[in-house]
Amino acid sequence: MKQLIEQAQHIVIFTHMAPDGDAMGSSLALWHWIKGLAVTGDGLRDVTVIVPNAFPAFLSWMPGADRIRIYEKESDACNQLIADADLFICTDFNDPKRIGLMGEKMLANKAKKILIDHHLMANGEWLRANVDEVHSFPEASSACEIVYRLLADEGLQVTGDGLTTDIATCIYTGLMTDTGNFSYNSANCEIYEIVADLVRAGVKKEAVYDAVFNQYSTDRMRLTGYALYRKMRIYPEYHLALITLDADELDRFHYQQGDCEGLVNMPLQIGDVYYSVTMREERAKPGTPKSRIRISFRSQGDRPVNIWASEVFHGGGHMNASGGEVFGSLNQAVRLFEDTYKKYLKI
Repeated sequence: MKQLIEQAQHIVIFTHMAPDGDAMGSSLALWHWIKGLAVTGDGLRDVTVIVPNAFPAFLSWMPGADRIRIYEKESDACNQLIADADLFICTDFNDPKRIGLMGEKMLANKAKKILIDHHLMANGEWLRANVDEVHSFPEASSACEIVYRLLADEGLQVTGDGLTTDIATCIYTGLMTDTGNFSYNSANCEIYEIVADLVRAGVKKEAVYDAVFNQYSTDRMRLTGYALYRKMRIYPEYHLALITLDADELDRFHYQQGDCEGLVNMPLQIGDVYYSVTMREERAKPGTPKSRIRISFRSQGDRPVNIWASEVFHGGGHMNASGGEVFGSLNQAVRLFEDTYKKYLKI
């Protein structure tokens, strides 16, 4: 991986639509690291992070976030960067559909490609045909964990100048957010050894937590209360909770990207609820006939939700934390949910 990077002059780092803390953390950690490498070749190595759409405001504090290019807002400039690239690095996704229109642009460029991901492979064919180097470990807690391990394997010394506070902070943010502040996908003791290294490098754990989880707007807090009081359904025989929010309801509370982050975890605080699902409607864009229903799944203990998410809702993820989507109405998504949950969930 290091050799591919050092041979490149124009590098583009991609991560998935609706970027979360792990997507942001893994891509920005690599961005900082690559910028810190010795320059080789005839000119200055250029590296850019491009995301398909806007990231949540509560991640805008992350070191380097102000340098990220957003494809939806500046597609022409991003298309030029993609066309000029001689190396692509894909983090926290393993299917080009997860980066929207950028996926087609990336595949049209025959530049070298590196993939770093921790999700189950849904489309191995495109990887074999298009990706030069794959670092895929579904056992990992996050893409940021894999990035840390890769950088450590490349000679990054936690006691030296290699692991800067900025890199460590980006990696810690992804570890923290993709494990629900270490409440799931975090049973491997090595994760905490990594956290110790990151803290030694200067990460302020409490400050990162505060920046991510304690920065609600008034509208977001009211939306959360409304969702829990008015929109949560309980299916007691399967210890299951469902929260649905349509586009009109989101507009009522001036929804911003990321305002539903963490909502899916809240029903699990109920003593006899072990599964939680949220559905959020995104209105159909001009020229698109159907709305997109974004779905999040969470569970506790040895109760998987990733198979359900994969086989029914075109998604996937970890055993206790997965995602999916449906194109159509919210009512159609709920009917699909109610027609299938008994097959996939333990009583």
